[in-house]
Amino acid sequence: MIAIDTNVLLRHLLDDDKAQSRKAHTLIQNEGAVLITDVVLAETVWTLKGKKYNAGKDDIIAVINSLLAEPNIVFENRQVIWAALNDFRTAKPVKSGGKHKTADFADALIVRKSRYIADQAGQELASFYTFDRAALELIPAREL
Repeated sequence: MIAIDTNVLLRHLLDDDKAQSRKAHTLIQNEGAVLITDVVLAETVWTLKGKKYNAGKDDIIAVINSLLAEPNIVFENRQVIWAALNDFRTAKPVKSGGKHKTADFADALIVRKSRYIADQAGQELASFYTFDRAALELIPAREL
């Protein structure tokens, strides 16, 4: 198994630098199991949503689905990623600061990963505290 950094994953997904993208494709397609950590996935999504790429919710869902479909891609916990993606997909917008905001993928991943870790420790995740009103939709969450 190998692990890749966010910049390698972005070159693979975006094909925006001929030389680096070719190397990224070759590495990901030919090295067997390729680990994408939660941090790399979250950084990738943040980058794609940023001003340069301006990816929307549907774009993010498509990217994560495409990664989940690649047979050699390994995640820290594939089921946590699937559950977070579903939470992100179905998150309802809330009014916050005069705007409507929806929980982002990182919010969903944080909550799902927290639930998973609590479960692995034989505990129940009693709450997830946040100042982010949109993330409050990802139960169990409580505003501070």
